[in-house]
Amino acid sequence: QLPLSSRRPAQDAMALRVLLMLALTMVAAALNAAHALSNGAQARVAARAAAPAMRHHEHVMRYTRSADGRLRLCVVRTNNHIYGQIIDDTKGFVIAAASTLEGEEKKYGGNCEAALEVGKRLGERAKDKGVEKVWFDRNGHKYHGRVAALADGAREAGLSF
Repeated sequence: QLPLSSRRPAQDAMALRVLLMLALTMVAAALNAAHALSNGAQARVAARAAAPAMRHHEHVMRYTRSADGRLRLCVVRTNNHIYGQIIDDTKGFVIAAASTLEGEEKKYGGNCEAALEVGKRLGERAKDKGVEKVWFDRNGHKYHGRVAALADGAREAGLSF
């Protein structure tokens, strides 16, 4: 391209108009952004920018606790049965498991007595494998009823959490 001094004056004027329009557009966009970020929106944007890459709280807690060396006692509850597993999240392995579906006769497991037995069996199997400390993952259920009974059974068997 030729330098500006060697162009025709009409071309120079057109180039200056385009630059001026571009600059005015950028200033208007900046003013709109500043107006949109008033009334506390700046704090929300800053907090959102500083959020961790993992957004689900449960996933973050599972990751940090597995990094601490504690295994996870995960409870799955259905209407008729209850299941418990001790999981090593660093390796992705199930260390011990127990449920109301075990044994030759599959009896009804939708009550607290069955959950207490499952917790005791799970605690004994974990102790046999050398596990003493776990953290209790209630899997979104309230700590009440069968979930609490399974936890009590595991505590009676010698697990601490």
